[in-house]
Amino acid sequence: MNSINSLVIEGNIVRDPLAKETARGTALCTFSIAANRSFKNSEGGFDKEVSYFDVETWGNLAQTCSANGGKGRGVRVIGRLKQNRWTGSDGKNYSKISIVAEHVEFKPVFNKNHDADDEETIRDILHHVVEEKEPMPAF
Repeated sequence: MNSINSLVIEGNIVRDPLAKETARGTALCTFSIAANRSFKNSEGGFDKEVSYFDVETWGNLAQTCSANGGKGRGVRVIGRLKQNRWTGSDGKNYSKISIVAEHVEFKPVFNKNHDADDEETIRDILHHVVEEKEPMPAF
């Protein structure tokens, strides 16, 4: 029987994903995310803590992450923890824990550089909905 090993984590990608292909032709994409946590301290204020996690994706999911991921993009990763162990050239034992993603959701990207036409369209829709109290028009 397998033990339970699953997690959900949200954060932002800290650098552009790195796409590779194995010798057998399987797509692999790796990236790191930063997850922020705020908590109340003993003085009644709030402290922040940032943790960084390495994520690997395989196959079609790797191709999707390579195409859609980018530095700063918000993601929700659902997956499992994996521990890699090895002996270094110095004879010491090393290990690293990473996340193997089974599902990745990308948070929406909002265009901060919108133009006046976008603002006018939004104002027209809001006026129509708020002032006239009718259903919003279909697009």
